[in-house]
Amino acid sequence: MSKKRKFAFAAALTGAAAAALTAGMYIRQEAAKRKPFEIEEMTISGIQKALKLGQITSKDLVQMYLDRIEQFDKNGPKLNAVLELNPDALHEAESCDVRRSVTPDVGPLFGIPVIVKDNINTSGNMHTTAGSIALANHKSVEDAFVVKKLKQAGAIIIGKANLTEFANFMTEGMPNGYSSLGGQVLNPYGASFDVGGSSSGTAAAVAANLATVGIGTETSGSIICPAAYNSVVGIKPTVGVASRSGIVPIAHSQDTAGPIARTVQDAVILLNAMTGMDEDDEETIWSQGDVEKDYTIYLKRGELKNARLGIDRRYLDSVSDEKATIINQALDLMRDKGAVIVDPAIIPSTDTLEERESSVMIQEFSYDLNQYLEKLPNEVPVHSISELIDFNKEHPDKALKYGQTRLEKAEKLSGDLGNRQYLADRAEDLRLSRKEGIDAVMKSRKLDALIFADYQGSDIAAKAGYPSITIPAGYTRDGEPIGITFVGLAFSEPRLIALAYSFEQATQHRKKPELL
Repeated sequence: MSKKRKFAFAAALTGAAAAALTAGMYIRQEAAKRKPFEIEEMTISGIQKALKLGQITSKDLVQMYLDRIEQFDKNGPKLNAVLELNPDALHEAESCDVRRSVTPDVGPLFGIPVIVKDNINTSGNMHTTAGSIALANHKSVEDAFVVKKLKQAGAIIIGKANLTEFANFMTEGMPNGYSSLGGQVLNPYGASFDVGGSSSGTAAAVAANLATVGIGTETSGSIICPAAYNSVVGIKPTVGVASRSGIVPIAHSQDTAGPIARTVQDAVILLNAMTGMDEDDEETIWSQGDVEKDYTIYLKRGELKNARLGIDRRYLDSVSDEKATIINQALDLMRDKGAVIVDPAIIPSTDTLEERESSVMIQEFSYDLNQYLEKLPNEVPVHSISELIDFNKEHPDKALKYGQTRLEKAEKLSGDLGNRQYLADRAEDLRLSRKEGIDAVMKSRKLDALIFADYQGSDIAAKAGYPSITIPAGYTRDGEPIGITFVGLAFSEPRLIALAYSFEQATQHRKKPELL
């Protein structure tokens, strides 16, 4: 055969192969299109597979979530979890679809709709209000660092989530999930159930499949509590793993952002995207050597075997007998999977911590919130705590349904972080939460983690700046969710992720809420 004929024959084969490949792709895509795409309980990996097969587009995906928000958040049960929608979400989704057609090798969050708690700055056409009518017209000129990271990963911010106003630090007695701007968030598992706070809207929206995943914030229980109450996964990272810049603050020594998702894997994918060194947050600079580049490598089954897990049963006193029974059943399952349950594992400082009153949060709130407010644009009517208090007094029917006792208390403080009482209280908080608290019991009993029901234990973990992960543990006879929470030492996210994932895979407790 001549060289010319060989070349022609090879070219024909190549062309035939290409045609066959194209035809095969077309057949798979057409088959995928014929199979309806079910958005409920869909994971990030499941969505990416559907996008790759051409079963849906990112624009389709965003529209599906927008339709569900209209159906269940604004109508039907009226969950009231979404405070504001991103008017550019569909346009951003179209851009993702174009880029995917050119560069199909994209990251796991590319084109994925994420809902963000409305105390986290988002630039563009969305507001950042902390749920306050005083900040209703505030449009940030710059994204918070964690939002920048999400956008770099290709995520689509579908909207802002309602929350307990000013992250539940405006006043005493405000219900979880209430804000003067957004009203009351409802638990998708039942309006009579506590929705938890302060990341109420994020947790309720993710639980109700109004977004794929979401971002919350925590100072003391504000991710773990609503995640547990809405039967989703919440990760409160070690302080310094995720940046705090661009977030309406409470107390910088305890504040952190964190992921909320329906599965451990999705929460970890989101955590990966959030981490990074931020020059505007010194904690992230100091912590870089302890932050993993990829937390997904710790998503391993069977990690409960030989794990030493401790429980201090005093923390079960505040939950119902039925919930305590569910936690005991979870402990039995862990034993069956090879875990060693250290029971009791007494946290030495618990009683002392519960009895004392620390000035740390209110002192830092006075300083940090004033710092945030004074940088707001001129069109926002308040630029200090004093102005915020006055604004609320001028609009009492809307702004002061539950008062503003903490704002008034913070206004009276100097905001001086060199204050002797503040420094003494901060040192005492660290001593009792770390050295004589979590560190003491975990090191003496050689524990991998401590176990709590729901958000119990959040306070001591928050004071220490230590990580927590909560996952669904079951439901009461009435259908109320309960979570089980793993707490560890600083930067022990890898071990906590492995334990939480193993428990999740062994139980598969989560079930979607029945929305009517």
